[in-house]
Amino acid sequence: MSGFKITITKRERRRQTTDGRRVIHTRYFLNYRDPKTGRRLQPSFDRRADAEAARNEIVAAVERGGYSDPRAAPTVRQAAEHWLGSREGQVKASTMLGYRIVADVITGPLLSGTPQERARFTRTGDKPKNAALLPLLGDVRATDLTTAMIRQWHAVLREQVGHYTSNRAKSLLKGVLALAEEDFGVRAPSMPTNLGRRSSRPKKAILAPEQIARMLTAARADKERGVYYAFPFLTGTRASEQLGLLWEDVDFDEGVIRIRRIQERDGSLCETTKTDAGRRDIPMMPMLREMLLEWRVACPRMRGRLHRVFPAPGRPQAWPRPRIVGGGPLLYQNFRRRFWEPVFARMGLPYVTLHSARHSFISTMQAQGIEVGLVAKLAGHSNATVTLGHYTQAVRGGDAAVAALQRAYS
Repeated sequence: MSGFKITITKRERRRQTTDGRRVIHTRYFLNYRDPKTGRRLQPSFDRRADAEAARNEIVAAVERGGYSDPRAAPTVRQAAEHWLGSREGQVKASTMLGYRIVADVITGPLLSGTPQERARFTRTGDKPKNAALLPLLGDVRATDLTTAMIRQWHAVLREQVGHYTSNRAKSLLKGVLALAEEDFGVRAPSMPTNLGRRSSRPKKAILAPEQIARMLTAARADKERGVYYAFPFLTGTRASEQLGLLWEDVDFDEGVIRIRRIQERDGSLCETTKTDAGRRDIPMMPMLREMLLEWRVACPRMRGRLHRVFPAPGRPQAWPRPRIVGGGPLLYQNFRRRFWEPVFARMGLPYVTLHSARHSFISTMQAQGIEVGLVAKLAGHSNATVTLGHYTQAVRGGDAAVAALQRAYS
């Protein structure tokens, strides 16, 4: 900090009010030159304590080499746009849209009303009568943002849009401020702790290993549909990843399934996964390899060639009209209604969602002693905290994981 000087001066301004009273306005000014540009700066404060706190922060920033002019700091809105720009091309379009929706409840304004009114306002810009627009953090400079302001903002969101959205927004804000700290040299405030939490939700229902084993036995006997409902339990894939799988991604020589794309809601293929970590190779256990080899023979073709691993099967028509050829996309709703739900009723098993099959895959591998780092990698999580809440170094290969899964379901 050689040569850097900063002082505090007090200035008083006397004036007379309209009713004849004399009042004194006191302001405290910092006096210093910007270490980078040499420009003279004189920010002012109402209280001396505030001026001293700002002086100490500036001195500390200069000493650690991280000083930046507070007036050049971005607003939270600008920082959010910068963060969103950094994610363009890194995630699929629908994920990006979700990020933008959450960013809007960081920056605001937020319509105080019902979810339907907010959706209509977002879509059309029409504000209902007597509805208020609540200012959020958008116009606050990142250097002025405090932990108390974040806590107050989170409380407003919790009341207006609920715990889930407010906590998603808090997580995204943390990322926005971290990037602003790196790229703009602003000091991010500490995120508040002990925020109000929702009451605990019941744990997601999952099948026990012996129940899954029963289902897999039935799936191996069901040559037409079994592989459709067995696959999520044996790979832990998301539904969009399963329905977007092509035969070119199934490598029988290497014994792996390569997750490289997903299927969108309309059945189109997206050549990216949900996140970068979603691109991964999942080892095939012997049971799955056998089922896929059998299914490859019977799988509906597209224009006479193998294309999708889990295509729409087509349907028969009354003679003499020919069978409608399958091989095209199988939409998620049809997959769930025609392939997934019937097996639970037929076997007398408690119904679980497709995502619960993924949950079972992860939980079973953990119960079999597979390191959480490897589990996270096979599940396509960006880090192990998503998988288990803490990180463990993965030291074994994928073969150990599928062998454990095979043991659990045999």
